[in-house]
Amino acid sequence: MLKRVLFILLLGVFSSSQGDEYQSVEGFLSDVFSGSPPTPKALWFKKELREAANKILQHKISALRTRYWKNTEQSVWIINEIGKIKPITVAVVIKEKKIAQLKVLAFRESRGWEVKHEFFTHQFKQNSLDDDLRLTQAIDGISGATLSVRAVTKAAQLALLFDSVIQK
Repeated sequence: MLKRVLFILLLGVFSSSQGDEYQSVEGFLSDVFSGSPPTPKALWFKKELREAANKILQHKISALRTRYWKNTEQSVWIINEIGKIKPITVAVVIKEKKIAQLKVLAFRESRGWEVKHEFFTHQFKQNSLDDDLRLTQAIDGISGATLSVRAVTKAAQLALLFDSVIQK
């Protein structure tokens, strides 16, 4: 009996620490680019970009660069941002300096998973950045998912910022 209880507890801890992957990065890229994603490129975080990213994140960005995929029409950014304690993987498609699509690919937190739903992600469409690096359209929060909402919003802002750099 004790072994069974221990096994169930360990199974629960293991499964919750893994989180839920709703779609793989490869699958998302294949969908967006009609089965033929372009070769990924790298955007290096030079001083000005690093400072702008830190302003959006409200903490220091830890990476030296980020990968992105771009064709003549759009760019795709896969961004991991911490919700409360674990990363949320967000894919953002940018067309003409606006968000064309935003999707949560993986959610690893115990709360706030509602951000994966279309009713939430839809409000990011056609959003852009203002001069203060904020979204031009307000995002409605979700009660009980404040940190997850903030993480997804920051990912959207970063994607728009990064896209503006590669478009120059």
